[in-house]
Amino acid sequence: MVSFRIDRAPFCRHSQLIAHPTVSRQLVLQASPSIEAERPLPRPREANTTCCSALFRKNYAMLAAVFTAGFAFEVGFNNGVNKWWDNHNRGRQWKDIRSKYVEETGEDDE
Repeated sequence: MVSFRIDRAPFCRHSQLIAHPTVSRQLVLQASPSIEAERPLPRPREANTTCCSALFRKNYAMLAAVFTAGFAFEVGFNNGVNKWWDNHNRGRQWKDIRSKYVEETGEDDE
């Protein structure tokens, strides 16, 4: 069966009505029965399950991926926080004011 859905035209100043024809799946299969055999409709979560099953088939692969991701996150987060801290406290840290208080002597004279 062919039915029509009536909508208002989007972004239009005038109130125009647009008829959208909708065709039922049964009618499509009657017209071309090979469609169902050729390519079934994908399920929405199929891509996610395929990806997870391909990457994490074995427990050790998942464990390695989790540890690698955790280590990479820790290194990146620590570097980011350290850079922010150094920038926020510039001029107040020992590495910035050390030259004022420590005398650099070239050699020890005994």
